[in-house]
Amino acid sequence: MALLALPSTAPGATDFLWATGIEDTFISQPDRRTGRILDEYALTQHYAQWDADLALIAALGVPTARYGIPWYRVEPRPGEFDWAWSDRVLETLVNRHRIEPIIDLVHYGTPGWLEGSFLNPDYPARVAAYARAFAARYKGLCSWYTPLNEPRIHAWYAARLGWWPPYRRTWGDFARALVALSRGIVETQRAVREVEPDAVFVHVDATDLYHAEEEALAEETALRQEIVFCALDLALGRIGEAHPLYGWLRRHGISRETLEWFCRQETKPDIIGYNIYPMFSAKYVGRAAGGGVQVKIKACWTETFTALTRMYAQRYGLPVMCTETASNGPPWKRIRWIEETAQQVNRLRAEGVPVVGYTYWPLFSLVGWAYQRSRLPLENYLIDMGLWDLRPDPNRPDILLRQPTPAVEAYRKIVVAPVAPLGAPDAARAPGLA
Repeated sequence: MALLALPSTAPGATDFLWATGIEDTFISQPDRRTGRILDEYALTQHYAQWDADLALIAALGVPTARYGIPWYRVEPRPGEFDWAWSDRVLETLVNRHRIEPIIDLVHYGTPGWLEGSFLNPDYPARVAAYARAFAARYKGLCSWYTPLNEPRIHAWYAARLGWWPPYRRTWGDFARALVALSRGIVETQRAVREVEPDAVFVHVDATDLYHAEEEALAEETALRQEIVFCALDLALGRIGEAHPLYGWLRRHGISRETLEWFCRQETKPDIIGYNIYPMFSAKYVGRAAGGGVQVKIKACWTETFTALTRMYAQRYGLPVMCTETASNGPPWKRIRWIEETAQQVNRLRAEGVPVVGYTYWPLFSLVGWAYQRSRLPLENYLIDMGLWDLRPDPNRPDILLRQPTPAVEAYRKIVVAPVAPLGAPDAARAPGLA
């Protein structure tokens, strides 16, 4: 039962999707030093408070929400599925609240039984089997899918920083991780399409806009920028011999046959999703004290949001959707980000840039990933960048209350405001967004 029209049938489509989502990182393997896992649904108590949380989503008036499935919980053993929890949640979201979920099949992490995580040679087949089983069970209820969220960031934390399984730390491991994750995306889309031919696919990756601090670093900066697109370009079969990353991947151990395999596939998403945060998305390539390359993060604002939106639309020639964005800080700063990025969306659409959606993420505070590697209390890692803040109940400190901020009403007003039709310059200042 698809609730939404397909905004992706053509770049000129006029539908627009306002959305939100709940942070859903699922690193189920305990940290080797602290023993902690990083399941955001458990840490923010969404498993216990899911019914009320879905009501918060519905209260915003959004037609859709990105919603993650904890793969490690629904497939606790290879080929054995437990759908009890997801049955209740998805039925409520769709049939009670009439909200179309964009299903995050993998939002970081694999089940613990998959030794080596996504560098296990069976990973593409395993993730595709899980996706096929999900699509078969929920056909008619769910039809929008993100095969895997932020493959580049996943590869970075698991195969360059070594924080997550399989705990690797070299550029070669990072390249192999990107290839494995991208192959999983291809196989997942194929598996879902076999079950649900009319499924809509929203491929999602994190954005970065790189700047060189000196002319001598221009080539390195250009390489870093290309790596931002590597997973999407692989999944879409764009990395042939003329691609700027072809030689880089070959030098890091990726075979010619592997790259040719991607080029033979016909994996095309309906929408390109991009995630942008003003505290993370502007990167500056400079010199470290010892003379090596150092990448610095500097705060940015809507100029980076606008540049990245145009960049993704031009590069891929497909409709684009901002699938995650938020500002941290006090509610007034979050409201300013909502209002000013919404203005940019309006202007971009008026110019003809096919922006078809916007997601304020997360719905409420998330738990910083450093929590897993620490022994400090959870409250030390609550990051307030949502519409609601999480706070311990004064009478029951073991319960996290959802406290509304003024950003709730600000986003609700944006959701009901008119959005400029594509390619209509006179509508660039629609009421409510000007």
